[in-house]
Amino acid sequence: MCGIVGAVSQKDIVPILIEGLKRLEYRGYDSCGVAVHQDGMLRRARSTSRVAELQALAAQDGVAAGTGIAHTRWATHGAPAVHNAHPHFSHGPGAEAHRQPGRVALVHNGIIENHDELRAELKGRGYVFHSQTDTEVIAHLVDFHYHGDLLEAVQTAVGQLRGAYAIAVFHKDEPHRVIGAREGSPMVLGVGRDEYAGANFVASDAMALAGVTDQIVYLEEGDVVDLQLGRYWISRKDAATGRFVNVEREVKTVHAHSGAAELGPYRHYMQKEIFEQPVAIANTLDAVTGISPELFGDGAYRVFKEVDSVLILACGTSYYAGSTAKYWLESIAKIPTSVEIASEYRYRESVPNPRTLVVTISQSGETADTLAALKHARSLGMLHTLTVCNVSTSAMVRECALAYITRAGAEIGVASTKAFTTQLVGLFLLTLALAQTRGHLTDEQEAEHLKALRHLPVAVQAVLALEPQVIAWSEEFARKENALFLGRGLHYPIALEGALKLKEISYIHAEAYPAGELKHGPLALVTAQMPVVTVAPNDTLLEKLKSNMQEVRARGGELFVFADGDTRIESEPGLHVIRLPEHYGALSPILHTVPLQLLAYHTACARGTDVDKPRNLAKSVTVE
Repeated sequence: MCGIVGAVSQKDIVPILIEGLKRLEYRGYDSCGVAVHQDGMLRRARSTSRVAELQALAAQDGVAAGTGIAHTRWATHGAPAVHNAHPHFSHGPGAEAHRQPGRVALVHNGIIENHDELRAELKGRGYVFHSQTDTEVIAHLVDFHYHGDLLEAVQTAVGQLRGAYAIAVFHKDEPHRVIGAREGSPMVLGVGRDEYAGANFVASDAMALAGVTDQIVYLEEGDVVDLQLGRYWISRKDAATGRFVNVEREVKTVHAHSGAAELGPYRHYMQKEIFEQPVAIANTLDAVTGISPELFGDGAYRVFKEVDSVLILACGTSYYAGSTAKYWLESIAKIPTSVEIASEYRYRESVPNPRTLVVTISQSGETADTLAALKHARSLGMLHTLTVCNVSTSAMVRECALAYITRAGAEIGVASTKAFTTQLVGLFLLTLALAQTRGHLTDEQEAEHLKALRHLPVAVQAVLALEPQVIAWSEEFARKENALFLGRGLHYPIALEGALKLKEISYIHAEAYPAGELKHGPLALVTAQMPVVTVAPNDTLLEKLKSNMQEVRARGGELFVFADGDTRIESEPGLHVIRLPEHYGALSPILHTVPLQLLAYHTACARGTDVDKPRNLAKSVTVE
């Protein structure tokens, strides 16, 4: 989602700012901009196109300086337009002032919930607004509180903000100074070294600073950072006195992936990442030599012995991973499990149980809704927390007592693929560890499951070999505007994930249902123009599923079935079958996910959509 990069340096930092934005492009955005302190004035360039165009605009206008901030915006308040793009300037109050060069430049991630009342107050003081954003409110507020010290102005301004924010701001009267602040949105400080010695940086993600510095400070909730040449200070409000006091934060060496991976022979990052799944799964399992609670951190055995239920909190694709894990946890570990959409859980009354293991799932580890839901669960007294996450340095990992870090590597495509399948691997390991702790896993069963896990990369590779058959189907799907996905039991969440992938990147309306629900409503939609995708593993529900398929056939519907090799479902007119090489028992959902990813991908290619950056979507959703 929105990205921030800021810097104070003796050198021209515009190339660093632009390169930082490029590293964050994969998150999704609809406008971008850069502002600098140049020749005693504020200058900026903004664009509703890609960062490459912003780079050309900045070069054309001669934008270059040692102090500046840059931003990629994913629209919340106000349409994607240049006047809504960051950075925003404040020119001071009064009709004449807003025609003058700006005094304050500011970028912002997050949402300010009380922006309407602040806007009305500032308009009453003579401030003129040029955008519909909540961000411009902050710029004017900082300007209003500025009396010669930018740090004091920001500290006072943030005290009036309600909501989530990460901001970076500078003032025309204070060259070589940038102030950053965060509450509810991530922000890091980068300490310059080597050729950038004396420079300091802020960013919404350490990835933006890859190649510039590996010395990273993760700012905590309520931190305000003052960046100057060769020095920085971090402060936060003291709860007892209400005054800001300086605090120390650990500097960590972080080797962030630059995000600039080569496509190689692939057309898109999504295709590349689909085909990286065997390696990603193997890497995620690399350190697993046996099943043990300590796979999830020190003290996990004690926690697993204490808990009597599991609560999974997640959003989007991660929610479907959690929904799959519910079947595993209840059938294998015999532990009651509930799965909640994070954005819903925090706003409803629930019945807390202090003996619950709260499990969060997030690819980025910065998902705002999931972090907020985690904090809500803790506020209710549920302190046993664990995350399955792909980023070891993320806020989610820092907030949870226990963690399993998946090894998917950087995922550039907005639609999650290898992050999802490695999440499932991590959740299956959690299932086995809980089953072992609770006395529901024999040595023989552990050995059998470990054997299946070790064979999983090879099994996924065999499924990827089906790509030519899936491409043939995609030509048919590309001409449709609607699709139904069916699954039963353990594979119903996989049908949900397949429908999500198709709608995310091809823009075809797709819905998924438990196959047994067909006759309770969705069957009314079935016509020859409605393709029905069916996940058909050879499990105990296969015969029931075949009956559901006949219900579709009887209404003239066209079936596209992903079946295991031994299901004895044969292709015929109106019934198309792609056979997976083998049935994979409890791990079957991981194998059946792969052809659904390929179907969505090739359908999107056939329709000519922007596969890696689908419209209106962002990779890391850091706002509510």
